[in-house]
Amino acid sequence: MSFVSYFPGRGTVRETAYLEGEAKGEAKGRAEGEAKGILLVLEVRGIPVPADVRERVTTCTDLDRMDAWLERSRTVERAEDLFAENPEVPGTTPEQA
Repeated sequence: MSFVSYFPGRGTVRETAYLEGEAKGEAKGRAEGEAKGILLVLEVRGIPVPADVRERVTTCTDLDRMDAWLERSRTVERAEDLFAENPEVPGTTPEQA
């Protein structure tokens, strides 16, 4: 027995729009989760998060950038340091980083 899925209007602009909307919703949900993770790591580490940093993190939709911020959130000393272009790697000199 096989299962055949049927989407009304298969192959039409409606189906395409539906699938695009679904993908955007999934990406938005993932970005929201990443933002919560970044802010949680900073909170657990006892690092204060100013309103402007919180807004920048929660409104970002670039998942690659957010992945980098999440990684940085483990080692930054200030929330603003998440956004540094060339963050310093703790325990190394600038020549080694």
